[in-house]
Formats: sequence, structure tokens, C-alpha cells
Amino acid sequence: MLKIGSYNDLVVQRAVEFGLYLNPKPDEVLLPLKYVPPNTMPGDTIRVFVYTDSEDRPVATTRAPKAVVGDFACLTVTDIAPFGAFMDWGLEKDLLVPAGEQSVRMKTGNKYVVKVCLDETTNRVYGTNRITRECDKIPVNLSEGEKVDLLIYGITKIGIMAVVNNRYCGMLYKSQNHTSLSVGNKTTGYIGRIRDDGKIDLTLKTPGYLSVSDSGVRILEILKRNGGFMACHDKSHPDEISRIFAMSKKEFKRAIGTLYKAGSILITEKGIGLKKHPA
Repeated sequence: MLKIGSYNDLVVQRAVEFGLYLNPKPDEVLLPLKYVPPNTMPGDTIRVFVYTDSEDRPVATTRAPKAVVGDFACLTVTDIAPFGAFMDWGLEKDLLVPAGEQSVRMKTGNKYVVKVCLDETTNRVYGTNRITRECDKIPVNLSEGEKVDLLIYGITKIGIMAVVNNRYCGMLYKSQNHTSLSVGNKTTGYIGRIRDDGKIDLTLKTPGYLSVSDSGVRILEILKRNGGFMACHDKSHPDEISRIFAMSKKEFKRAIGTLYKAGSILITEKGIGLKKHPA
């Protein structure tokens, strides 16, 4: 069976004046003559990308698209129509991002990160700019401190949004990031923290005991506002921790553990305090 929007290894069935037919009927697909490698003969196996033409017929090409179905990529808008935007993805036929799949109104010449998708009902390949919706919500096989690939897809007041390993969404907080990044930039980063709700905090620096998470920063700020000491520790009731620090007990214990190992705080039976404070 043909995999529309993906690479296929297909056998040449027959040659015609305008190209080669690949794959047995009823799933045969045309490779136009201009894409046929020299000396290709019937019986040869050839690797091609398969998508649909303007009449929704499967067609093969030896050109490589900038992204296949399932990939996130930064593409440029080539044209706008009432029903959507057309983006250059490296093929003869542009990738359509329907109007309903745009998180913001796209403009010609601008670049946006999209995910390439397949409508299995029509076999049409299309793009979507609704990145958060398309990312997996529950991180699997990820751990704090792990090195990951990042594709920047959005800039907010709080931070920089990135696709993590072509699968998840994460955020680089502006307060912890001093590198200039723009939409479409690719870089490597690290998992700073995986929150209880599955959200991922990212960092561009190698995490270590000297790298304080957002929760750690919050704890230090609260300690400073309260004279350097709080009668709250890892044995405190979860409701008390939530009321004072606005975080779960699990998150609190992890944060104070990191701060303690970094030498930033002391932990006693009475509570936690800044290390320079005689708690």
C-alpha cells in the first residue's frame, strides 16, 4: 500500500513516453519523466516521495520535500487564498495550510512552523500551524537533564516556545535565556524540568546543581521576602506548601533538594532558610 506524504521504495512496472509507472495496479503511481534517474529500467526498485497532484491523484517524485507527514518544519508562505495559505515545502505543488489550521492569519513571505499532516479520508497532505494541539501531551522516555533537539515556533511574553524532538512542546523562559532566538531556529537544549501536568521547561545550559529551576527561583524569592527563613519543609502538609509556594509537594521537594545541593539553602527540622541566614 502506498504511503501518501512519505517515502516509498517502489518497483518500476513499465515505462511510458511521459515517465515510469511504479507499483502494481491498482496502487500504481506515475513518476514523471523529468524525475526519472538515468538508466532506470522496469524491475528496478526506486525510492520516491509520494503525494497527490492538483487533481488528487497519487504522484511520485525523486525530489526531497522539506518535511514529510508527521514532521514539524519552518516554511515560507508563497501565496494566500481565502481558504488558506500555500507554503514552499520543496516540491512542485505547494503545501496548503487551510484557514482553519492557522493559529494566526498567515502573510505572504513570512515564515511559520507547521506540522505536515495527512487527511486519511481524502489522502490529501496539508499543513497545520496549531502546534500545541499537534504535540504529544504526555512526555515518554524523556528525563530531566536530557539533551534534546529544539525547533523554535513561537515567542510569548513569558518565554520561547519550542518543538522538542519533533514530538513535544516545551518552553525556554526569557528570564533564564540570554540567547537571541527566532521562529524557525533549530538548536539543542536540555530538559530542565518535567512538570506534574506534563509541561516541559527547557534550558540551553547543561543542567546541574548550579542550575536553579523556575520553582527554585520562586522559593528563593519567597525566602528573601520573609527574612530568609520559612517554617516549611519536606515534611509539611501539601496544602501548606501549595498555599505558601503555589506548587505541589513533589515539585517543592525536588526544588529544595536542588537548592540544597547547590548550597543555596539550609534544611532543618524547623524549616528552610537561605544559607547565609542563621536558621
